[in-house]
Amino acid sequence: MSRVVVVGAGFGGLSVAARLAAQGHSVDVFEQGPEVGGKLGWFSRDGFSFDTGPSLLTLPAVQRDLFLKTGDPVESVLDVVQLDPVAHYRFGDGTEVDLPGGGLPQVARALDDALGAGTGAQWTAFQRRAAEIWDVAREPFLESALEGPRTLLRLAKDVRGLRTVAPWSSLRGVGRQYLQDPRLRTLLDRYATYSGSDPGRAPAALATVPFVEQAFGAWYVRGGLHLLAQAVADRAREGGARITTDAPVERVLEEGGRAAGVRLADGTEVRADVVVSAVDAARLYGHLLPRPRLRPPRRLRSSSGFVLLLALEGRTPGLRHHTVLFPDDYDAEFADLAAGRPVADPTVYVSAPDDPALRPADDTEAWFVLVNAPVHDPEGGGTDWRSEDLVRRHTDVVLDALARRGLDVRSRLRWAEVRTPADLEERTGSDGGAIYGTASNGPRSAFLRPANRSPVPGLFLVGGSSHPGGGLPLVGLSARIVTDLVGPA
Repeated sequence: MSRVVVVGAGFGGLSVAARLAAQGHSVDVFEQGPEVGGKLGWFSRDGFSFDTGPSLLTLPAVQRDLFLKTGDPVESVLDVVQLDPVAHYRFGDGTEVDLPGGGLPQVARALDDALGAGTGAQWTAFQRRAAEIWDVAREPFLESALEGPRTLLRLAKDVRGLRTVAPWSSLRGVGRQYLQDPRLRTLLDRYATYSGSDPGRAPAALATVPFVEQAFGAWYVRGGLHLLAQAVADRAREGGARITTDAPVERVLEEGGRAAGVRLADGTEVRADVVVSAVDAARLYGHLLPRPRLRPPRRLRSSSGFVLLLALEGRTPGLRHHTVLFPDDYDAEFADLAAGRPVADPTVYVSAPDDPALRPADDTEAWFVLVNAPVHDPEGGGTDWRSEDLVRRHTDVVLDALARRGLDVRSRLRWAEVRTPADLEERTGSDGGAIYGTASNGPRSAFLRPANRSPVPGLFLVGGSSHPGGGLPLVGLSARIVTDLVGPA
C-alpha cells in the first residue's frame, strides 16, 4: 500500500482519489476551500440555485467507468437524464435551430429544416471526418499519458492517421473544407470555446468535441451537476480516502529528489509516497514546489468567463435547457479576447434547466448566463476584473445583448449575482481565472499542456490544466491516466 496525498478536491482530485482508494492505496485529500467540487460549484440564495461550472455531461462512458471501478453504477446514486434538445442556437441573422440529442441523423434533419436543404449534408460530411479523427486520436492523445514528441512520432508512422488528424490544420480550416453555410461555420467555431481557445488557431483535432456531444449525447444530473462532485467524494470516502477541507497546501515536499508529501498552511507536514496535484499547473510549478519550475507562458492561458446568476420572476415560453445567442460578428469576439479586452458584443450562453430543485416556485427561473472573457491580468497590462465600474458596465452589456436577441429579462430580474475571472481565480486558484488552464491554440498545443507525470518523481498532475485538457470528460480521463501511472497498491 502506498500513502498518497491529493492536493485539491475538484472533480479531477476527487476522481483520482476514488480510483486510487478503490485499488487499496491510503489516500488523503486536502482542499483549500470550505467544500469539495472545485469548478463544479454551486450557489443558492432565496430558493434560487445554480451550478456555477459545467452544465452538462458528455462522453458519459467516462463517468460510468469511474463509478463501476469504484463500486455501484452511477445510476445508483445520481438521476442522470439525456437532454433533448441539447441546445437552442440563434444566429446573427436571426435564424434559429434546436439541436436534438438523439444522434447525428436527427441533427442533420434539424439543420435542414431550420437552415435550409443541404446544411444537414454539409454537417454530416464534417462529422464523418470528425469521427475519423476521434478513432485515430482517442487512444494516443486522450486515453494515454502524454509522452511528448514520442506521441507524435507514433502517429507519424501511420501516414493515413496523420493525414486524418491533420495537426497542421486549424479547427476553422478543416471546417471550411466541408461547411459552405456560414452559420454552420459559426456553430463549429463555438466548440473551440469549450476549451477556451480560438477556432482559427485551435487544432483540427477539436472537431472531436461536437462529434462526441452529438454522437454520444449530452446529459444532465437532476438537482444540479454539483451532485456529481458530491457523489464522487462519497465514493472516495467509501473506499477509505480522507478528505479535509479548509486545508490549503503551501508546499509540496521533496526528499532525495522525489516528492515526499506536503506541508499545509498551518505548518502540518503530511508524508506520502506519491503526491497528486489537482490544482492549476501554473500554481503547482510556480508556487508549491521548493524550487519553482517555469510556469506555462501567459500567452497560452485559456480564456475565462464572465457570469451572471439571474433570479427571475415568471417563466419564459419555449425556453430550452441551453441557449446560445450569437452576435452579428463572431470574429470580433475572438479579436477582443486575443487583445485581452472584454468582448464588446459577446455570444451569450444561458443554462436554465427546467428543474424544480433550482427554483423556489413554479413561476420563477434560475438562469446561469456566461460570456467569454479575457483572464484577470492587471499586472500584465490586461483586464482588471476587480474594477467595480467595469463589472457594472459589462453586466449591462450582457443584459442588453440578451434583450437585443429576444430574451429581455430586465423587468423580471429579482436579483443578479456576478462572477468575474478575478472571482474564479480567487475561488479555484486558476491562473487569472483561466477556465481550462492552457488554451488549445496551435498545432503543438497538445504537447505544450503540462504532462500527467511531472519532472519530479512521485509527483503527478490531474485536472483541466494538465493533459488531456479541460471539461468533465477529459478531466475524468486524466484521473484514469494518473491512476494507471501510480499503479496498484
